[in-house]
Amino acid sequence: MSFKKYIEPLRDSLESKGFNEPLPFQKQILSKIKGGASLFCIAPNGSGKTTSIVISVIQKLKGKAVGDAPRALIFVENKQAALDLELEFNAFLRGTDLRVYCAYDEKNIDHQRDEIYNGVDVVIATPKRLNRIFYLNGINLNLLQMFIVEDAEFLFRNQNFAEVNRTPESIDRCQYLVFSDKFDSRFERWQDSFMFNTQTVKLKK
Repeated sequence: MSFKKYIEPLRDSLESKGFNEPLPFQKQILSKIKGGASLFCIAPNGSGKTTSIVISVIQKLKGKAVGDAPRALIFVENKQAALDLELEFNAFLRGTDLRVYCAYDEKNIDHQRDEIYNGVDVVIATPKRLNRIFYLNGINLNLLQMFIVEDAEFLFRNQNFAEVNRTPESIDRCQYLVFSDKFDSRFERWQDSFMFNTQTVKLKK
C-alpha cells in the first residue's frame, strides 16, 4: 500500500517529511484502521506506531474541525507523553484545521474543562484527568469515533487500567485501537466487555 488514498494535506505532509511508503508494521495496520477495524497493534518501539496513530486520526477526521465535541480520544501515560504526541500531531496538521488538546494532571482542571467545552476534535489525555473532567461534565463523548491507547503498558500501573475501563461506559459505537509492545492477557477483559470482534495484529518477523 501507499499513501495515495489519504487526504491531500496529509499526503503533502507525509511527502514533505520523506514518508514515501509505510513501514512494514504500518503496512499491516493502516489499511485495517482506515477500514474501521478495532485492533490491538503489537510491535516494538521504532515500528511506526505513534505515526500510525497520527496518520489514522487525521485521515478519519478528514482534517476538518467539526462542532464542539471531540471525535478522537487518545490515552497516554503522563504529561510528557501527551506533549510529545501533540508535537507529533502538529508536524502533520498543515493544511488542516483540526484542534488537538492535551489534558493532564498538572494543569488547572477548570481551565481544561472550559477549553475542551469551547471545542476540540482530538483530546490527548491521561486516564485520571480525563475521568475527572468527564465527571465535572466537562467533556461530551457522544460523538467519539476513535478511542486509542498509546504505549498501553502503562495501564497496569497506578490504577490506570481501572480509570480507562470507566470511559467506554459513556461511549456508543466507536473504533478502538490499542498500541503496545506486547499483548497482555488483561486486554482480554476488554474483548469481553467493549472491544468486540477486535483483531490482534503483531509485527511479522
